[in-house]
Amino acid sequence: MKVSGEARGRYETLSGQFRAGGKGGDQFLAFRTLIKGEVKRGRWTFAAEMQDSRSYLGDAGTAYSTSWVNPVDILQAYAEFEVKSLPGQDSTTFQMGRMTLDIGSRRQLERVEFANVIFNYTGLHIKSRTSAGAQWHALYVVPVTRLPTDRNALSDNNLSGDEEALNRKLWGLHYIRPNILEKVLPGVTGELFVYGLDENDAKNNQTPNRHYVTPGFRIYRAPKTGHWDMEVEGAWRSGTRRMTSNASDQRNLKVEASTLHAYFGRTLDMKWQPRLAIDYDYASGDKNPTDGRYDQYERLFGSRRTDLGNTGIHGPLTPANINAPGFRVEVRPNARTDARVAYKAAYLASETDSWVVAGVRDPQGRSGSFIGHAIDTRARYWFKPKHILGEVGLSLLLDSEVGRKAPNGSRQGDTVFGYVQVTSYF
Repeated sequence: MKVSGEARGRYETLSGQFRAGGKGGDQFLAFRTLIKGEVKRGRWTFAAEMQDSRSYLGDAGTAYSTSWVNPVDILQAYAEFEVKSLPGQDSTTFQMGRMTLDIGSRRQLERVEFANVIFNYTGLHIKSRTSAGAQWHALYVVPVTRLPTDRNALSDNNLSGDEEALNRKLWGLHYIRPNILEKVLPGVTGELFVYGLDENDAKNNQTPNRHYVTPGFRIYRAPKTGHWDMEVEGAWRSGTRRMTSNASDQRNLKVEASTLHAYFGRTLDMKWQPRLAIDYDYASGDKNPTDGRYDQYERLFGSRRTDLGNTGIHGPLTPANINAPGFRVEVRPNARTDARVAYKAAYLASETDSWVVAGVRDPQGRSGSFIGHAIDTRARYWFKPKHILGEVGLSLLLDSEVGRKAPNGSRQGDTVFGYVQVTSYF
C-alpha cells in the first residue's frame, strides 16, 4: 500500500477591493490537507483520497465560496483496471468511481493546485496510450456538489458530506498526439477535443439548464532551453441555457461563444534560463442581454491561474468576456528556485456584458472596457527538494476604468494582493 499527501498553509491579504459592493481590504488564512492511499493488485488499482480545506480570518466583506472551504470529505474513491490487449493501444485503463480529472492544458478540466478546494467527479474515465505517446481520453461523469454552500456554514468551517449532482452530466473525448509535425517542426504536440455539459433543475439544485457542446483544438511546443516555444488553443461552444437559475425562468437562450489562448516564447541559453513570452487571451462576451442569445464564454471546470494570474481572494481575471494581450518573464536561477512576472492589459470583450469576477456591469456600455493593468508575480523555493516548498506572490490591478465608472463599480482605487504559502509533501 502506498500513502502520500500534502499539508499546506497560505496567508493572503488584499487592499482596494474590486468586487461590486466591496469596501476596503480583506485577508484570508487557508489550510488544505490531502491524504491518499493506493493499493495495487495485478491489473487492479484501488485508491481513496481525503481532502480537508478550511479558512480563517474572513469577515463580513469576504466573498466566501465552496472553492475555499470544504472540511473533511472524500475527494477520490475509485477502482482502476488496466487492459493491455486492445488493438493499436499499448495500455488502456478504466477508472470508475469518484475521481479528479486533469487533461491536456487543463483549461477544460483541471485538478486545481492554487485553489483551496479541488473539483471532483463521479463516473467513468477511460485512458488509452500508444507506444508512440498518443493518448485518448473518454469520460462520462457527474460533478460533485461541494457542501455546505451557505455563507455562515462556510465561514464556520462546518462539516457536511459532498453529494453527486445527478442532474448534471459531463462527457468528453480528448485526443493528444505528440510530434504531429516531426519532419518540419520537431516537438509540436496536437490535441483535438469535444466536451459536453447537460444539466436540469433538481429539488435542491436549481441550474441555468445549460446544454453545451464545446469542440476545440490545441497545438503547442513545450519550453526548452535555447529554443522557441508556442501554444494556440481555441474552443467554440454552442447550445442553449437560461439567463438565470430561477425556476420561474423558462426562456431558453441560444448559446454561441468562443475562447482563444496563444503565446510565443523563447528560453535563452544563459544563466538563470530566462524565458520571454508574449501571450493573448480572449473569451467572448454577451453583446445584447435582450436578443435571445447568450454569447459569453463561461469557464466551467478548467484552470485560469496559469494564464490569468493569482486567484484566492484576488483573481480579477477569468476566461469570460475578456480581451487581454500581455507578456511574461520567467527565470530559474537554480534547481530549487523559480520565479515569474506577468503583465496583462485586460479589457472587456463586450462593454455591455459583465466583468465576471467582480460582478460589475454597465448594460448600456457607457463605462468603457478597460478592466485594468494586471501585474502578477510568483517566486518559489524548495527548502527541502520534493518535500517542503515555499512560495510568495504579489499582484496588482491598476487604473480600472470599468471599476471606476460602472454603476455598481467598487470605486476603491488600485488593488494590491499578496500571499505567503508553505507546502509539505509526504
